[in-house]
Amino acid sequence: MNLIKQSEVVQYLENNIGVFHKNRLQCLKNLKLNLILKRKNPYLFKAKNILKAQDLVEGLLSAHISSSEEGIFGSFLEGLAIFICGRTYNGWKSGIPGIDLELNKDSIRSIVSIKSGAN
Repeated sequence: MNLIKQSEVVQYLENNIGVFHKNRLQCLKNLKLNLILKRKNPYLFKAKNILKAQDLVEGLLSAHISSSEEGIFGSFLEGLAIFICGRTYNGWKSGIPGIDLELNKDSIRSIVSIKSGAN
């Protein structure tokens, strides 16, 4: 295993955090209310006593941003993990669908699926 300096990780983060925020902004720019409404159960709004359009839009926007940020942040963390593994174990981004990372250690090939959420 090769050691990685903290300054290398900091440099990676500084170089890539802008992409994370750019993707968050792009997600909002691509947001279409009519597409979100198609995925929602209208009876839920009544059950939650949502009476004003403003409350409906705020709730939808908040839920959309939250779920989108989780995916965007997960991709950011995946990139960080691949970077660190590349430096420490000469690992690489996998080309296998569903697999994020591959590395060889002690003559053993490891394949890794990176998950950043609770599941």
